[in-house]
Amino acid sequence: MVLLNSSSCNFNWKPVNFEFTSLQGDKSSIYESKGINGLLVLFICNHCPYVKSIEQKISMETKRIQKIGVESIAFMSNDQDLYEEDRSDYLLEQISRANFNFPYILDRNQVIGRSFGVQCTPEFYFFNKDLELNYRGRLDSNGKETEMGSPELYYAIEEVISKGYCSTQQYPSIGCSIKWKN
Repeated sequence: MVLLNSSSCNFNWKPVNFEFTSLQGDKSSIYESKGINGLLVLFICNHCPYVKSIEQKISMETKRIQKIGVESIAFMSNDQDLYEEDRSDYLLEQISRANFNFPYILDRNQVIGRSFGVQCTPEFYFFNKDLELNYRGRLDSNGKETEMGSPELYYAIEEVISKGYCSTQQYPSIGCSIKWKN
């Protein structure tokens, strides 16, 4: 495993729309997935100890932001041939274990991960109601710790909803590198 930091936020970047079928069997598109106040995109996996340690925080925060009109979707962009724990059946177990209530999408060809410039798991991207990127970084100030620290992502989302921008400092997410295919 290679430990990496995510890159800084490319403010107002808009993702290309694409359709997907989640591991749960739901069909949608990234543009159809957003809530009235935006969309949180997560890059996570099952084998990463950084993701595993914060699964409950992810579950709690995605449910909390849903209450303020922000939906969430997650992508797993690792090469499944390299990491058995990131295969679909294990990801379905993760959904159940962590009580995830959002679509979890397997990025088999890694096109989505590459288009986002994702570097590590976990990584969090918040897009406003117009699907413009306003936050890229970590979930909270405690990082890998299971206890919730200052909820930096949540505060950023609240500020974007109320003011239209995020003025607070954004700290990079830290985690395992994406396992790219050769």
